Amino acid sequence: MPIELGSVLEGVVTGITNFGAFIELPGGVTGLVHISEIAEVYVKDVHDFLKVGDKVNIKVISVDPKGKIGLSIKQASPSTRSKPKRFQVSFEDRLAKFMKESEERQQVLKKSTDSKRGGRSSGKKIE
Repeated sequence: MPIELGSVLEGVVTGITNFGAFIELPGGVTGLVHISEIAEVYVKDVHDFLKVGDKVNIKVISVDPKGKIGLSIKQASPSTRSKPKRFQVSFEDRLAKFMKESEERQQVLKKSTDSKRGGRSSGKKIE
């Protein structure tokens, strides 16, 4: 059975390293789930999430010409969480808001600087 990019399969964890886990796929082929593709949260230690012999659903996210297979556990199941609100606003809207706030801050700073310059004197008379 050829491994196709984007397919979701069931595999068995055969090995764990500090950078991910090796998964045996149907047909005896082995792929790697990188530590960043194990869970939606930060993974400090793979052993906190997986152990050898665990059956996991994985998604094939890359197959290189040399036959290396990149896998993802977190992409295999659709997330039930919606994106946080800050990601629902478009980049252009966030940029426009930033520019407006930045301009307002610049005006406040300019006014406070101008008032300080005109209000102080050195005590010397200019003739």
